[in-house]
Amino acid sequence: MPSSPVSGVDRRFFLTSALGAVAGVAGLSGCAGSAAAGSEGASTAPLAAKVPAGTSLKIASYQDTQQLQLKLAKLGDPPFKVSSWLNIGAGPDVINAFRSGSLDLANNAGIPPIQAYYQGFDAKIVAINITRKPNYLFATKPGSDIRTVADFKGRRLAFSQGQAQGVVLLRALKKAGLKYDDVELVPLTSNQFLTALQSGQVDIAPLANSQAPAYLKQYEGKGARTIPTDVVDLLSLLWAPVSVLNDKAKAAAVAAYIPYWAKGQVWAYEHPDVWNREFYVKTQNLSLAQAEAITELANKPLFPPNWREAIEWEQETADLLAEGGFVKKFDVGELFDHRFEGIAAKAVSAEYRR
Repeated sequence: MPSSPVSGVDRRFFLTSALGAVAGVAGLSGCAGSAAAGSEGASTAPLAAKVPAGTSLKIASYQDTQQLQLKLAKLGDPPFKVSSWLNIGAGPDVINAFRSGSLDLANNAGIPPIQAYYQGFDAKIVAINITRKPNYLFATKPGSDIRTVADFKGRRLAFSQGQAQGVVLLRALKKAGLKYDDVELVPLTSNQFLTALQSGQVDIAPLANSQAPAYLKQYEGKGARTIPTDVVDLLSLLWAPVSVLNDKAKAAAVAAYIPYWAKGQVWAYEHPDVWNREFYVKTQNLSLAQAEAITELANKPLFPPNWREAIEWEQETADLLAEGGFVKKFDVGELFDHRFEGIAAKAVSAEYRR
């Protein structure tokens, strides 16, 4: 593993700054190649067929998307109590909430589980949605002359190691033949990207498709632009702490929630006009035209009956981070709880399984 720092900043600094430094140095050095210290080990007990009465879960619902999908799709209430819906989306925030016990289940991309493992926090993936089209593009600061990824050489790039945006950036650099030392990676979390662009702290930041229209509306007249990428962040997933999954009642509730999660996404994909109005226009304050531009780029949900492709992609991602010295190499198979494999696929029609 390379030991030299990226652009003068120690790689371990990225890990602690991007993820909140909750684990501490001991967690970083002691648990990178194995499950969390003191862990009981992940349960292999069969999932209960019925959720016991009185079971509750605390579920992440960034910008209330989960609740809104369930409501609009008229899916009803899951067979357990949702004690709280938390407006948490960023991987580092989710990991911190998992650690504090304030969150039981979250929807993220593929990289946060890798970072949690490297921190020594034991969590498992329980559902997979595969994305085939890019969810992110690169935005330039106002007045920039950057027009291609090749132009990133020598520039300051917003980099969040613990989030999907970070992996998209690393994969784009690799595809363009740029090495980490060819650029300056500025450690930030995604909620800092827009401010960093506006202030000129960075030259480039990866933005979600849903963020780009509002940014361009404000700064395109001042010379900002976006650079599309064909780099795909393959995984959207549900994951939970092992402590939650080792609780038979909570594990049954997680299994019961997965079909709601899958059906809600299918509904939003099949009803873009309603979703545009009810979510993007009413809650995100976008114009209808901006909303339509976002949903035009939306991925068709895909819930594979088996996780083989997902595991291969997750291993490639972990290996890419290891090549850069951000984590130590490990087998990502440990991140998947196969008791839940196939649950999402069974909840949707055949066209959303392949």
